[in-house]
Amino acid sequence: MPKIIIIGSGVAGLASALRFSVRGYEVDVFESNNYVGGKIAEVKGSGYRFDAGPSLFTMPELIDDLIRLSDNNPQNYFQYSRLKESCRYFFDDKTIIHGYSDIDRFVFEASKKTGVDPKKLKSFFKKNKFIYDSTKSIFIEKSLHKLSTYLSFKTFLSFLKIPFLNIFNTMNKVNKNSLKNKKLTQLFNRFATYNGSNPYKAPGILNIISHLEFNQGAFFPKRGMRSIVDVLHRICLEKNVKFHLNSKVDKINLKNNKAIGVEVNGKLYNSDLVISNVDIHFVYKNLLDVKKKPIRILKQERSSSALIFYWGISKLFKSLDLHNILFSSDYKNEFNQIFNEKTVPDDPTVYINITSKYKADDAPKGHENWFVMINVPHNQNQDWKSLISIARKNIIHKINNHFEVDLEKLIVFEEYLDPIRIENKTGSYLGSLYGNSSNSKSSAFFRHANFSSKIKDLYFCGGSVHPGGGIPLALNSAKIIDEIVS
Repeated sequence: MPKIIIIGSGVAGLASALRFSVRGYEVDVFESNNYVGGKIAEVKGSGYRFDAGPSLFTMPELIDDLIRLSDNNPQNYFQYSRLKESCRYFFDDKTIIHGYSDIDRFVFEASKKTGVDPKKLKSFFKKNKFIYDSTKSIFIEKSLHKLSTYLSFKTFLSFLKIPFLNIFNTMNKVNKNSLKNKKLTQLFNRFATYNGSNPYKAPGILNIISHLEFNQGAFFPKRGMRSIVDVLHRICLEKNVKFHLNSKVDKINLKNNKAIGVEVNGKLYNSDLVISNVDIHFVYKNLLDVKKKPIRILKQERSSSALIFYWGISKLFKSLDLHNILFSSDYKNEFNQIFNEKTVPDDPTVYINITSKYKADDAPKGHENWFVMINVPHNQNQDWKSLISIARKNIIHKINNHFEVDLEKLIVFEEYLDPIRIENKTGSYLGSLYGNSSNSKSSAFFRHANFSSKIKDLYFCGGSVHPGGGIPLALNSAKIIDEIVS
């Protein structure tokens, strides 16, 4: 029986373990933490439960496909529901736009609140769908580093459509020209943050991210985001995958430019293949003893990070839904402070996720569990203690103004996560959430390959490599490796 070793048990590592166990491999997963799941973790305390990492769930069919791959019925393992409202948007002038999942309903809502012609909005959504359908097979589902990808007819058609894919204009420019409305431009610029990028620099093709949420829908796992890794872990155990927790890999062992296993606490573990679900920067820095490294990719600008407060709130807020955005008054300045000044914005856009709206046992009765996040720069030795204190005051001030409350008195439980803690807990270099940013065309599309061109039988999955960060793309990275090896 061929043997495979997987380093890291993030969602891509778990998906890889499941895929190769189904194919008959003996699979060992080494995880440095005492739990599996990587960024998809939990915070618990005083009767509250919080999803610690990713909070938005799209493309649930990718999880269903993995469950079916193991010859199981998805409904017996994993339940979820489609949201009627993907997000609720609050602006400083008290305008509230409900991000209804039904396109026609959202178009009516957005047109009523902004005065934008409904035809213009429908045309915008149609264009984003066209871009997604034209590019998913090459930029998301296939390796961009294999010649076979470029020899397919689908790829040929995709290249013919390049002039129409918004590659050569920034997301902000595309949205501004298409929508001609400040609020809606800001609303759709926000989707650049889904991969830690700046909409004033990132290419407009990234509008395909909003397509996933509006055209395909946002969903809620009935047991919370953590249940995504719980179900994959469960199936892996059923398939006899071996998990080694508290087992930090010290080195990937090579012989004649071939990966032959790993070293953990001085002990050697041999294998036929090695898959790394570790941030690619740390792979080259800590795990591989090689002279030639992909310097250009390793030097690309890192994505933004996050400052997250987990607050137990002793009140119910009927005006809030599962996903909520409180926009800043000057979006361009916010991104300038994050990416150019490398500091926490004075007036940050605040994201509030409240899973107790849909999963009542995540908070005591009459209370809510608030996951409150702002985008911040990755760690470059800033004075985080001071920045966190200032940001906390600014966030509370903003919430107080919007909802006419004294939030400080309502906070009865509190934890937080900053870029330093993100790096320590998840191994994300400098605390950047998505590896490299997509603030240029090269970094958006040409991330590190899912395989090593120099070392045989060494593969890479997860958010720091192709096709990128976020649960759907990480899952696709595992699928790409599966297809390459087959």
